[in-house]
Amino acid sequence: MSVTDHRRLGIAAGAVLLTFAVAGCSGLGRTSVGTIVYESGNKREVQESNPRVTGCHRLVPGGAVDLTNRTLVDMKMYRTPDCSGKYAQYIATTLNDVIAPGATPWRSYRFVH
Repeated sequence: MSVTDHRRLGIAAGAVLLTFAVAGCSGLGRTSVGTIVYESGNKREVQESNPRVTGCHRLVPGGAVDLTNRTLVDMKMYRTPDCSGKYAQYIATTLNDVIAPGATPWRSYRFVH
């Protein structure tokens, strides 16, 4: 192999390693970019800005009865504080939802990614 071939091989290997490094770290610290605005069970408006995309997020004590997703990521709302349970409400980006009268408020949410 000539010096030029070694250089090309080195550049190609470096490009592959850089691609893997960027892909592996891209999920670290990502945020949803935008705000989530909701009304708590005691009629107080709460706003969360740029929450992390990963993990389960708890809402204020008393939960949420009305929520607007102003982020760039869809989300699922849960009636439990740990994002568990069969029944989750899907709220797409830029949409809102209100719970039915007498229903249990949402207690947590998770982003769909």
